[in-house]
Amino acid sequence: MKKKIAILGSTGSIGKTTVNIVKKNQKKFDVILLTTNKNVKEIIKQATILKVKNILISSKKHYLLAKSKKIKNVKIHNNLDNLNKIIKKKLDYCISAITGLAGLKPTLNCIKLTKKIAIANKESIICAWNLINKELKKNNTKFIPVDSEHFSIWSLLNNSKKEKIHKIIITASGGPFLNLPKKRFKKITPKKAISHPRWSMGKKISVDSATMMNKVFEVIEAKKIFNLKFSQLCIIVHPKSYVHALILFKNGLTKILVHDTDMSIPIFNSIYGSESIYYKTNSLNINTINNLDFVKTDNKKFPALKFLKKIPDKSSLFETVLISSNDVLVDSFLNKTIKYEDINKKLKKILNISEFKRLKKVYPKSLKQIIDIDKKVRLKTQFYI
Repeated sequence: MKKKIAILGSTGSIGKTTVNIVKKNQKKFDVILLTTNKNVKEIIKQATILKVKNILISSKKHYLLAKSKKIKNVKIHNNLDNLNKIIKKKLDYCISAITGLAGLKPTLNCIKLTKKIAIANKESIICAWNLINKELKKNNTKFIPVDSEHFSIWSLLNNSKKEKIHKIIITASGGPFLNLPKKRFKKITPKKAISHPRWSMGKKISVDSATMMNKVFEVIEAKKIFNLKFSQLCIIVHPKSYVHALILFKNGLTKILVHDTDMSIPIFNSIYGSESIYYKTNSLNINTINNLDFVKTDNKKFPALKFLKKIPDKSSLFETVLISSNDVLVDSFLNKTIKYEDINKKLKKILNISEFKRLKKVYPKSLKQIIDIDKKVRLKTQFYI
């Protein structure tokens, strides 16, 4: 029997990777739904190749454009709130790869409609893990994180009790500016910031990798997903990006997970699990294993790492402040309205605003709360640009 699946955000980097995996073994899958914001050309191409009967385009303008094309055997939808009207039978697998907080509501909705959900949307996990986890338990839905670091931790733990964990080490590539002298950061351009030496990613996440804000997010994600303390998590720079996580257990054992810098590996494994279907990969790179080159993080060079100390131990709305403000600032840098070093300088000012600092004690109880704070933070951040 074919697996019924949906790919939310199919035209982004993670979505395209998922589509390519499915494409290689189409007879195994019945793709019920693909979604995009506005990439009409790409989603039509995907729908044609995978023989998908439903596509959803959330931008009204681009939805109308797609409707005018009158694509055969494909229903075109516009409202992400109506997933239950499109997905009428429970899916076997859904991947949530919509970028930003725009992916939170669809993620929460899709948990109810699938047996297994793979989440690649870090904003949703950071801002609303408690809401997501509640829905996962309520609907008996299996969750798999597909960020390479969190998938590695999830795989290594293999249901181990958190009481057995001493420390989890998340690796960072160091991005394109690891060896660039700090005095030359003033001349960093968007083009240079998105040129990642190891990974092929979208522009926004590439800038977050350059500032190492991405690692701040990943530590917060790991804390929430695996119910840990911040003291149990740390970051180490590993430029080769071959090792994705290390776990030190209290019994003296240390486990590491290695794989090539290819997001298709965690996504492939999230789809197939323990099925007897094998990923075609290169043989183990002995030269890389012999020269892992771990180095300590440099907080002076990458001041974003200091923001971890501002995050409260308990889940709060303050995490939404961090996510939303950084999102606006990175976008402003990409549009050349602020300089590279201004991202962290202005973010520090936003995080120190009394109105937002008070949110450290406010537990996120609803989607509306998070959306309201997101809007407020974005407006305030624009004022500082």
